[in-house]
Amino acid sequence: MMLLWYEEGFRVVILTSNLIRADWYQKTQGMWMSPLYPKLPEGSPGTAGESPTLFKRDLLEYLEAYRAPELTDWIERIKQHDLSETRVYLIGSTPGRFQGASMEKWGHLRLRKLLSEHTQPVQNEERWHVLGQFSSIGSMGLDKTKWLASEFQRTLTTLGKTDKSLARPETQMLLLEDHYRTAYKQHKNNSGFTHISSDGWCADVSGRSNAMPHIKTYMRISPDFSQLAWFLVTSANLSKAAWGALEKNSTQIMVRSYELGVLYLPSAFNMTTFPVEKRGIPSSSSSNGFPVPFDLPPQRYSSKDKPWIWNIPYTQAPDTHGNVWVPS
Repeated sequence: MMLLWYEEGFRVVILTSNLIRADWYQKTQGMWMSPLYPKLPEGSPGTAGESPTLFKRDLLEYLEAYRAPELTDWIERIKQHDLSETRVYLIGSTPGRFQGASMEKWGHLRLRKLLSEHTQPVQNEERWHVLGQFSSIGSMGLDKTKWLASEFQRTLTTLGKTDKSLARPETQMLLLEDHYRTAYKQHKNNSGFTHISSDGWCADVSGRSNAMPHIKTYMRISPDFSQLAWFLVTSANLSKAAWGALEKNSTQIMVRSYELGVLYLPSAFNMTTFPVEKRGIPSSSSSNGFPVPFDLPPQRYSSKDKPWIWNIPYTQAPDTHGNVWVPS
């Protein structure tokens, strides 16, 4: 995250990467930039400048969770500004074990709470897809039914107060030779990318098909891929460390890492769903479509595709710049 200060106010920038060259160079990333937040009039009450999404409160709580004296002045400065124009919800993770009301402040339970309170069931919702696109997979335990296909799936399939769930899909964990070979300069600079889904990375809509994705997005999308029930862009990859895991018979949640993202909900824009932008990114200012950063529907793997394995030489299949991969 970045806090950018100007004479007229400040902005919040939330990123899907660290601020290092290795994360940004020749890769696809995501970034959310806030409106310019002006300073509040002198003498404004402490509750002033809050948005309908309670973004100011949540941002301050996230910064306070670092328990870093260096952030004290920054926190006080933020309190003096008007964040009321914000229309997204903050989804953060902070390390620790949380019980009671604090359980729903962080990680995937925070996402579940917002989806329960601020979305509505849709017709034939059991046919609506959950898409997750991320750059790495962390520990999820030995049994997928203990986290991925249980508590985390329940969160991602929440729409309003209903408790419907999707059928458990077959999942493949693959990075294809062709995806790795054609991603710009990847043989020369191994990114350690891993892809999980039954599909491959293709982003002609944003001009990023040849830039290996480090962006992380999660969404609930209609069967014809034309409408979104919600959309999340975040730093959180697929792992219990990032999203948290329930413990002690679901009476506490344990989170291991700091993460931050923003959640777009149609209700915050007086809409029932977001129409997906079909005309490419960036879209025109007059467009009402939501810019999903990769092509829809996702590209299926074929029977001829082969997984990319990092410790095997690929001398017969150079990348787009003629480089071959020979592990040391």
